[in-house]
Amino acid sequence: MSGDRRIRVYLVDDHALFRRGVRAELETVAADDLEVVGEAGSVAEAVAGARHYRPDVVLLDVHMPDGGGAEVLRRVRTELSGLVFLALSVSDAAEDVIAVIRAGARGYVTKTISGAELADAVRRVHDGDAVFSPRLAGFVLDAFSERPGAAPPVDPELDLLTPRERDVLRLLARGYAYKEIAAELFISVKTVETHVSSVLRKTQLSNRHELSRWAADRRLV
Repeated sequence: MSGDRRIRVYLVDDHALFRRGVRAELETVAADDLEVVGEAGSVAEAVAGARHYRPDVVLLDVHMPDGGGAEVLRRVRTELSGLVFLALSVSDAAEDVIAVIRAGARGYVTKTISGAELADAVRRVHDGDAVFSPRLAGFVLDAFSERPGAAPPVDPELDLLTPRERDVLRLLARGYAYKEIAAELFISVKTVETHVSSVLRKTQLSNRHELSRWAADRRLV
């Protein structure tokens, strides 16, 4: 980065508590060269804020109530051609990674990343690098090495699940308790229970052990 100008960062995530945490981390570990210029909690706010603040890098959540990161990219990528997007998500599912990278994000990191690692990822995408959390790069390489025009694999059962249901299922299959899933996704335990009940109904399975096997068979874990 030339001169003393700091990289202007814009945070997009539907959880205000998480945004405050990211802002605090970046201000602690990278105050000299990174500046958080604004925040958004929805697709509409993200689009308006990107146009208003004209940041250098957008830290972009993949799933939000009124859409997701790919929708934000679709709306502003052409208009704001110099803007760089780095996906920051709880999800490490191949379909989420591939969708947002195809939409134009420069990298994808998960929310297990440390503050210092996140600051470094922001610097790297700003400088033109592609940045991925461990093992996620393989998803992208596999996806973009497919035959041109090849249709993506179709799984009608998996397609029945909403993005949030997939997030809950993925953590459930890894052995997380309901309380831990709630904390990880910033939702209530009751909401977790509702999502699990919905997944059980849609998959016609009986318990979390069957769900875990079902998720593993589809490489969600």
